[in-house]
Amino acid sequence: MSVGLYVISVPVIERILENLGEILDKGSAHLAQRNIAEAVFLDARLYPDMFPLSRQVQSVSDVSKGAIARLGNVEIPRFEDTEKSFADLKVRLEKTHSFIRSVDQATIDASTERAISITARDRTIHFTGLSYLTGFVLPNLYFHCTIAYAILRHNGVELGKRDFLGNP
Repeated sequence: MSVGLYVISVPVIERILENLGEILDKGSAHLAQRNIAEAVFLDARLYPDMFPLSRQVQSVSDVSKGAIARLGNVEIPRFEDTEKSFADLKVRLEKTHSFIRSVDQATIDASTERAISITARDRTIHFTGLSYLTGFVLPNLYFHCTIAYAILRHNGVELGKRDFLGNP
């Protein structure tokens, strides 16, 4: 039995988006309980040269929609990075999720060997669909989601491994 790219991309990305949304809900509740301004967490970083929480969540969205658009051979939807609240970030994750569900499974599955090139900073990286998903997309998604989780956890939000992993 072979497993297509759809099965190893869409359900995994959907789960990451859903879990990150629930993590943001816990962060928002934490702020409300302690009467802390949202900007405190949205601008929080693990280290000064790292992206803040808001950009980590935007990165999860960008990598997700970029991956499925490239694998599905459709145009990548453009979302402006204007989120100013936890609610805004949740809406962005939901828009990303809706887009992902709209892409044709057969087209994604057919992209295993298709050439995919991306420009990252000052270089172009060439992949097959499979190597792009497994060597670039999934590691990036887990990285940015983990950093978002760590920023909130570092700032006192009661999160655990179960929050990150969600329900299998």
